[in-house]
Amino acid sequence: MTSFPLVGLAGWRLPGDHFAAVELAHRVGTEGLQLDLGGPGRGPWLDAAGTVERLREDCARHGVRLLAVAGNTLNDIGLHAPKDGRDGLRARRVLVRVLDTALALGAPLAFVPSFRRSAVRDRQDLERTAAVLAWAAREAEDRGLLLASENVLDPERARLLAEEVASPAFRLLLDTYNPYTAGVDVLAVIEATHQWIAPQVHLKDGTGGVVVKDLLGDGDGPVRQALAALAAHGRAPEVLVLENDYRDGDVARLTLDVERARGHARTHAHARTHAAEAHPRS
Repeated sequence: MTSFPLVGLAGWRLPGDHFAAVELAHRVGTEGLQLDLGGPGRGPWLDAAGTVERLREDCARHGVRLLAVAGNTLNDIGLHAPKDGRDGLRARRVLVRVLDTALALGAPLAFVPSFRRSAVRDRQDLERTAAVLAWAAREAEDRGLLLASENVLDPERARLLAEEVASPAFRLLLDTYNPYTAGVDVLAVIEATHQWIAPQVHLKDGTGGVVVKDLLGDGDGPVRQALAALAAHGRAPEVLVLENDYRDGDVARLTLDVERARGHARTHAHARTHAAEAHPRS
């Protein structure tokens, strides 16, 4: 029987708190949810007392899988800050919390973004980023997790990052639109780095590099082409995670995007099955 990719949501792009995100994921008929660790300006801490236990109970009741934990607060700290400095120590503490929370929630993936203060702008940033991710990947492997980096590096530097991290527990989290906003060809990134791409992929769309209220597929993002390229390389995703912005509470728009993501899942279901047979994951 053909296995369809799951459709999930990114909790930080939904209205309300972590618990409301679980209820909304169930309401619109999605199977899974990625959640953010939280922090100042980013909502309640995911690992606050009692939160993990309640989330596990809510997810079990609603039939929603916890897919991944993100450390978006690292964008405010700087992932590549000097490791012995104040921010470098804070970054490592946050990474441990992300990993421990993913493990406690039963989520198979933890990922960290490289935007704003964590953006990789030069060779030193890349080397420091690779070093801290290599350390974090060892921590992830010890916990039975995958660790992924979400970034907008060009194909050569994205591949170099993965090679320098050099861990079987490390992946690159692909977003179908973010590279476009940075002037990077997402298809070229897939060509150069497909062996490291994580099994969960972010889907979003926009116009002119800006994500506002475009429905998935109505903007200028290469959603269909990116998914086809992944399938061609044996990396058809296991989970399609909607990351358009639904914080305005427009459930009708979210529901339409879920239906469109389902369409992509159906289109690529056979490709995923055939790719899994031809290219077993390492």
